[in-house]
Amino acid sequence: MQSVILRSFRKSDASAVTDLFRKVYGDCYVQPQVYLPCMINQNHAAGRWHSLVAVADDQMLGHATLVRAKGSSIAELALTVVDPDTRGLSIATRLSQQLLIHAQALGCQGVTIKQVTHHDYTQRMAARLGFHNIGVLPDYARSPHGESEPVTLVIGYQPIDGYQRAIPALAWPVACRDFMLRQCAVFGTQPIASPWIGAPVHLEQNADRYDGTFKELDASLLSQLQRLPYHWMISIRLRLAQGFDSAEYALSTMGFVFTGLAPDERGRGWQALFHRGFQRRSLEMHCPHMQYLHDRMGFPPSSADTMRLEGS
Repeated sequence: MQSVILRSFRKSDASAVTDLFRKVYGDCYVQPQVYLPCMINQNHAAGRWHSLVAVADDQMLGHATLVRAKGSSIAELALTVVDPDTRGLSIATRLSQQLLIHAQALGCQGVTIKQVTHHDYTQRMAARLGFHNIGVLPDYARSPHGESEPVTLVIGYQPIDGYQRAIPALAWPVACRDFMLRQCAVFGTQPIASPWIGAPVHLEQNADRYDGTFKELDASLLSQLQRLPYHWMISIRLRLAQGFDSAEYALSTMGFVFTGLAPDERGRGWQALFHRGFQRRSLEMHCPHMQYLHDRMGFPPSSADTMRLEGS
C-alpha cells in the first residue's frame, strides 16, 4: 500500500464514502444521509459538513467531518469511519487532529465530540485529542452495529484558542458540587450567565426520546413537566444560570437525574443535562468523572429528598 494521504473531501469522493460506511457498518449507521452520496455532496455545498478523507492507491480508507449547524458557534467532530484493514495507522486520530486545526480556520469557538460507550476506542481517542469530558447522554442513539439496546454517549468539548466559554459562578447542589467545581476549574468562571438565544421553551420527539430545551424552569413550566407521562424517556437541556440549585432539586423529585453539561450551540453559555426514563445498566467508562455521573444514574432520590418533597 502506498502512503496514506489526508486531503479535503471532493465531490467525486461521495460514493466512495458511502461504500466505506456500508463496509464498516452495513446498513445500520445512525446517520442515514451517509447512504446517499447526493446528500453528502449537498451537505458540503451548504457548508454544514467540512470533511477530510484518507486515501491510498485510489482507495477510500477514512473519513471524518466537522458538522456545523447554521448560526452555531461550535462544530461537532463526527462521521468518523476507517477501513478496518488499516488498523494501527492512527487514521482516525490524524483526520481528527487536522479537523481541529480546520475548526479554528472556520472561526468556530469550540468543538464537541460524542463518544460511544460500548467500547472505549473513541473515548481514548477523544482524550488524546485534548477533549474535556463534560456530560453523559444515556440511551441516546441507536446502535451503529444493529444491536437492540440504545447506546449511551459521552460528550467531550474542546474550546478553540482565544475563545473562553466560562461557567457562571453559581451555588452548586451537593449532589453535583464536586463535578461542577472540576468543570469550573477547567473552563473558568464568570459572574453572570451568557445571554440566551432562541425560543425559551422547545420540546420535540426524536425516535423514542423527547428532547426539551429550556431557558428557565418557573413554577408553571415545572407543573406542566410534571404532568407529562412518566413512561416517556425525556432528555432536558436547561440553561445554566441563577436558580440552577432549585431547578435541580425540583427535577430530581420528578425522577430526573443530572448527567453533566453541554455547550449552548446557539450562544456562548452552558446547558445542564437532565434525563429520565433510560434503562439502568452497568457501563465501564474510560473517564472516572463520567463514571461518577453514570453511577449516579442508578440511584433514585434519597429518602431524605422524598421527605423534603412531601413536607414542602
